[in-house]
Amino acid sequence: MTEKKAYTDAYRTGRYEKVTGLEGKYDNVRRFWEDDITRIFLRPFLRKMVERKQGRLERLRILDLGCGSGDGYELLMDVTDRDPGIYEHQVNVISPEILSLYVGIDINPSLLRQAEDIFSGNDKMVFMQENFSKGLPVKDSEPPFDIYFTSYGTLAHNTDEITINILADIAQHVKDYGLIICDWLGRYSYEWQDLWEAPAQEETFMDYKISYIFPEEERNNSEIDSFPLRLLCKDEVMKIVKEASRKAGVKITTGVLFDRSIFVGRHMDTCDYNCNCPKMRRAVSSLFEWNLRTDLQTLLLDYIPKQGFDQLNSFFETYSLSWNALIKYAIQLLSNYDGKTQKVKDAPKVPSYYPDFLKELLAILYQVIEGAGSVPWGDPRANIIEPILGYALRSLEMNMQSGYGYGHGLVGVFEVKK
Repeated sequence: MTEKKAYTDAYRTGRYEKVTGLEGKYDNVRRFWEDDITRIFLRPFLRKMVERKQGRLERLRILDLGCGSGDGYELLMDVTDRDPGIYEHQVNVISPEILSLYVGIDINPSLLRQAEDIFSGNDKMVFMQENFSKGLPVKDSEPPFDIYFTSYGTLAHNTDEITINILADIAQHVKDYGLIICDWLGRYSYEWQDLWEAPAQEETFMDYKISYIFPEEERNNSEIDSFPLRLLCKDEVMKIVKEASRKAGVKITTGVLFDRSIFVGRHMDTCDYNCNCPKMRRAVSSLFEWNLRTDLQTLLLDYIPKQGFDQLNSFFETYSLSWNALIKYAIQLLSNYDGKTQKVKDAPKVPSYYPDFLKELLAILYQVIEGAGSVPWGDPRANIIEPILGYALRSLEMNMQSGYGYGHGLVGVFEVKK
């Protein structure tokens, strides 16, 4: 299988190790943007599930389909119960004691070995090599799970028919209430603008390469394998879920659909599918890097529209201009900061027609830049101001995303009730 070899080759480079920073699988965008956005959207559903289990004096069972090296476990277990105040300890929704069992299933033995090495001391975790393209790979005697989880485009490897069968199997396997968390590739990410179609054709697949894991000088290497991945928008996802519900004879309702990684997806920097992409992911990762100052001018976006896609162009134009407003405001504040008075001189005025959430983000930037300037230790710009700017950009995505398929990832949370 081509994709199995591609992920094995990527694993062998060593860049699938849990090393963080500006590049690699676990770069700063992955840690502080993508994973955190996913956790924030999952929080209310996981809280509801945990409260339900606690009320029944039961513990939680999780099935991770396409678990890879166990990243899904860490993502779920690190969802916070609330946004902690500065005086509070952080509390996770899923505490270790309420977890009964986590089962991770994947087709790739290399990634499973890595998972087993990482979590070798956790007796509540089991990893199995299985191919779930033919249906849910659990025995009839296996007790139902509470959370059926996929992450980072796992379901994009499948045809719609396969996905329908898997979701139907899950719906039938659920006892009385369960969560299904699905992750696809968004059809209309700017990363692959060359592949946009209007109207969307059924079951459109892209020829996907894990080229982002390699240094830039190696990305044109013909030995980097590619494999097909399904691109979907909201309408296609809803069609799949509706058919799975009909086939299972079980009601599947949509909790939330959200876009993840707009303008910061993996292939922004490779330009493999859109030569107009600004190399934005590494620049945003730099905002979160300790003791490293970022040239904020490199964060400015110049969206290039594509003819025949008025709705998409309108969204990306508004989004990019809002993004640039944040960057330009930060640049102006820093330029006008007076180190002697520790105040910003002649702060730029915020237009009254800006949406409220953007005004709030700009106000926070103002407060942080004035406050951080008085910090006498380390590098307050690199270690305080720039991370806050990164979080402001992340908040912009969360406020403006529509869950239609405009980001690298299109994530859905679905509830099964019997």
